[in-house]
Amino acid sequence: MTDAVPYPADGFALFPDRSVVALRVNGELKDLATVVSDADAVEPVTIDSPDGLAILRHSAAHVLAQAVQRINPQANLGIGPPITDGFYYDFGVEHPFTPEDVKAIDKEMQRIIREGQRFVRRVVTDDEARVELVDEPFKLELIGLKGGGAEKTEGASVEVGAGELTIYDNVDRDGQTVWKDLCRGPHLPNTRLIGNGWALQRIAGAYWRGSEKNPQLQRIYGTAWPSKDELRAYQSRLEEAAKRDHRKLGKDLDLFSFPDEIGSGLSVWHPRGGVVRGEMEQHARRRHIAGGYTYVYTPHISKEDLFLTSNHLVTYKEGMFPPIVMDEERDEHGEITKHGQDYYLKPMNCPMHILIYKERARSYRDLPMRLAENGTVYRNELSGALHGLTRVRGFTQDDSHLFVTPEQLEEEATRVLEFVISMLRDFGLDEFELELSMRDDEKDKWIGSEEFWDYSTNALRNVAVASGLKLTEVPGEAAFYGPKIDLKTRDAIGRTWQLSTVQVDPNLPERFELEYTDRDGQKKRPIMIHRALFGSIERFFAILLEHYAGAFPVWLSPVQVVGIPVAEDFADYLGDVIDQLKAEGVRAELDHSDDRMQKKIRTHTTQKVPLQLIAGAQDQSAGTVSFRFRDGSQENGVPIADAVRRVREAIASHALVNTAEDFA
Repeated sequence: MTDAVPYPADGFALFPDRSVVALRVNGELKDLATVVSDADAVEPVTIDSPDGLAILRHSAAHVLAQAVQRINPQANLGIGPPITDGFYYDFGVEHPFTPEDVKAIDKEMQRIIREGQRFVRRVVTDDEARVELVDEPFKLELIGLKGGGAEKTEGASVEVGAGELTIYDNVDRDGQTVWKDLCRGPHLPNTRLIGNGWALQRIAGAYWRGSEKNPQLQRIYGTAWPSKDELRAYQSRLEEAAKRDHRKLGKDLDLFSFPDEIGSGLSVWHPRGGVVRGEMEQHARRRHIAGGYTYVYTPHISKEDLFLTSNHLVTYKEGMFPPIVMDEERDEHGEITKHGQDYYLKPMNCPMHILIYKERARSYRDLPMRLAENGTVYRNELSGALHGLTRVRGFTQDDSHLFVTPEQLEEEATRVLEFVISMLRDFGLDEFELELSMRDDEKDKWIGSEEFWDYSTNALRNVAVASGLKLTEVPGEAAFYGPKIDLKTRDAIGRTWQLSTVQVDPNLPERFELEYTDRDGQKKRPIMIHRALFGSIERFFAILLEHYAGAFPVWLSPVQVVGIPVAEDFADYLGDVIDQLKAEGVRAELDHSDDRMQKKIRTHTTQKVPLQLIAGAQDQSAGTVSFRFRDGSQENGVPIADAVRRVREAIASHALVNTAEDFA
């Protein structure tokens, strides 16, 4: 910032550096053209910061919409928010977009960017906005949603909020407004700053406001980065991600599938996938029991009363499958003589765990009480939202619920976070950061006392800080009843995944009237901690599959060792070695096929088996075997006893073995 700049001043005067594209004024994002006084707290927002990238991408979304309407003036505008690594815009058009349409839109966007149009913010009343946007039915609907309704619509918060309405005009060099859109902003100063680090990516269908009851719109996705080099690096990451796509690997490695006969979003696990999943579950089970958790089991279905008490049938009904009517009775004329009872597939395990707690009186001596379950739940996801194993309709949560006294909250949350991080490291993940979701100042959004929010938020903050991990605090993102910590991890190609959650909940204990008898003999409410380690076993499996590109550590590999004799004459010798490994609990197989040795090697390399054992005449005479690894490297002449020991050690240490060096 230049000290000599006189106030009042705008961002252009305060921050002449072209990398600064917006301001944060008293904590709020503002356009660079905003005029501030010396009493304001002003920070620059650079284009490569998270806020700057979102502004760049939102500005690119506006240019996309302008380009579409230049080509097709009848196209109606939906919503165009920034998203992770990019942006999209939804359009109401008579005919779906084609690849040729996208090429034309791309060229028009380039023209608009070169024109250097300014983004100019303008405050309007609701009535003025309706007049200006009279030909935009979706925008008119958003005006009516202003406030809380907009928060419930994906992307709508970039258009309208709880405060004043604004329209952004695109103004050309002659000062003429050439296009406009309802938007909260902020935006880049002008379109030229979008540069050449952007690209359109794909076309998709999307229901207006995410509901199948609404019209289907056409969505165009794009990405935008501060430079061409960063765009190319991102595109390279996408290419690598495509190679690692768990849906492709799941088919290639024969791990799981989604049969049409069963239904969308419902997976079946094949024998090899079942081995990996079983290892994951058994390891987690052993660690949980050692950590003081007790496993419980609950049904997949319940009467509606349970979900009315938990409030899921009020707050989450759209995410639940329709009811199943049971126990209805009719006479011979088909008339109902006894009304049935509605049952629901459970979307959450927590209400049933609460009933286990409530089954008998509890004392402070019973707390903390730690319940764990691999409980399968069902969510009525929209078909367009389904994505392999990462977004499904039936999945298994590795759920834990802890019941604690207020005094135990910080200590237990610390134990939970340490346990979660330790467990994820067992699976080879080691880059973590934390996000603390807190209450904001809008008092009517939250329930519970000031005292509860203060001590629970401080408890989680202390836990997060003590972990030494990077911590981001996010006001306003807490659940309405309590704060939470989300743990995020980074995979092998740099993508961030949100995994585990530690959620403080005094609400459900209140709704179910849970109690414990304290030291003073008084009845008190416990606090509940919701804790998911993997989130869902299916999703975590998909993350691991992509992280390792299917080449799992030895302990997780469906087949850990495969024996390949140089010729049939050595099959019995190598078979004896395989039997020794099997006796030690190793998942080992001998390839008895008629294929030539080189084809066998190619087959098992493609199947990403970590350890191939090869034996020929020299090995047989010396009592040795040779190891071949995924990268094609080999280690020859290993005595059988050493080979068995080293395989066991690789499994026990959770080693990732791709090369001879990894096995040293």
